Formats: sequence, C-alpha cells, structure tokens
Amino acid sequence: MRNDTRLSRMLHVLIHMARHEQPATSDTIAQMLGTNPVVVRRTMALLKEEGYVRSEKGHRGGWTLAKPLAQMTLLDIHRALGSSSIFAVGLSTDHPECLVEQAVNAALTEAFDAAQALLIERLGSVTLEHLANDFEQRYRSLPSDSSTNTCE
Repeated sequence: MRNDTRLSRMLHVLIHMARHEQPATSDTIAQMLGTNPVVVRRTMALLKEEGYVRSEKGHRGGWTLAKPLAQMTLLDIHRALGSSSIFAVGLSTDHPECLVEQAVNAALTEAFDAAQALLIERLGSVTLEHLANDFEQRYRSLPSDSSTNTCE
C-alpha cells in the first residue's frame, strides 16, 4: 500500500512559497514535486477553500500564502487536505462473531485511538513557522562550500 504523502509535500510547498516573493505557478510546484500541474491545482484548491493560500490568474499569477506560517499548524493542513487516515493498518472483520477477532479488534482500536489522539495533539502544536525556522537553522549551519541540496 502506498503512503499518502500529500501532507509532507504540501508542507514543503508552503514553506517554499513563504521564502519566495513571487507567486508560485502550478507548473513550478508540479516540477518541484515531480507530478502533474492538474494534481497541484486540485490539491492547492483544498488549501484555498480553507483560506491558507490564494490564487491569481494571468501572466504574473500563481499561488501565494493567504496567512502567515505562524497561523498554520500541521493539523490545519492535514485537515484541509481531507484528513486521510493517519494509519494504514486496518481491522479484520471477516468473522465478526469470532471472539478472538473481537478481542484483537478491541485492543487494536484502543491502541489506534490513543496513538491518533497523541499525533493529532502534536500536529496541532507545530506551526509551519516552526518548520521554516528549523530549515533556516539547518541552512545556516551548512558549510559555505556545501553541496547539500536545499531544494532552492
């Protein structure tokens, strides 16, 4: 099963957008992510609906941030993207009358619920500004002759 990478990819995009003055086109973002501009527009539209980005059409148009990074949390963006399931592990329901299956599912459900609550709490406490500041620290600590990819 493929992992849903939309959250990490969109966090990446939003931080890049904050670092650049000019709007980012769907083509530019698609090239950065190695995907199709239609996919970018569809995903960015979800963020636009929630007020995190805006778009301008035309020659100098593109996507820009509608809010400062300090006003966006990881949880905000996760929810704007449709809150896909945090865990790919599922419960077996082949034999709902089986007491063993019931016991297993009860234990897993309890564990998943606790883990998801903890993760949701953590996602809600981290702003995109925290991520941008972490990047800046990492960038400043690079040697001046470094060939490390900063994806600029």
